[in-house]
Amino acid sequence: MVDIRRRDRVSPLRLLRLLFLVVLTVLAQTLVFPNLRVFGVVPDVGLVLAVAVAYSEGPEIGAVFGFVEGLVIDLFLNTPFGLSALAFGITALLVGILQSGLVRTSRWMPVLVGFGSGIASGAIFVCVGALVGQEQLFELESVRIVAFAAGYDAVIAPICFPLARWALRPPSP
Repeated sequence: MVDIRRRDRVSPLRLLRLLFLVVLTVLAQTLVFPNLRVFGVVPDVGLVLAVAVAYSEGPEIGAVFGFVEGLVIDLFLNTPFGLSALAFGITALLVGILQSGLVRTSRWMPVLVGFGSGIASGAIFVCVGALVGQEQLFELESVRIVAFAAGYDAVIAPICFPLARWALRPPSP
């Protein structure tokens, strides 16, 4: 079992802020973005926040946050429970692992990470969903949805990354 409080990386205040982000994400994902569809798709706000956490704090915390975000989002979807949790958790884990080799100075990095993680998570979601009996996911329409959703993820990433940094900042002494 991963101890996410190891070396005081997640203090109680930071944990409270992350839980606040989960609630804020669910509200945005279920109440706001369905009314802001672009080409019939909505962004995966929880995914973008999970990869932002992983980008800032590393793979363990990012994967746990992504898994929790995905589980909560799964409560509102008609797909098998845990599918978003798996996709968000694995994608955040990969971003956390790969972030050490990424250039951090570019202001375009959140946009690129948002787009790439949208593609990766969408591919995981579609492939695993098709394996567990959701054959309708394995259609050409899914490619269009994943591509546009990844583009939308890239657009919201510059907002999500500062939110994640706010939630993860150390408490003031």
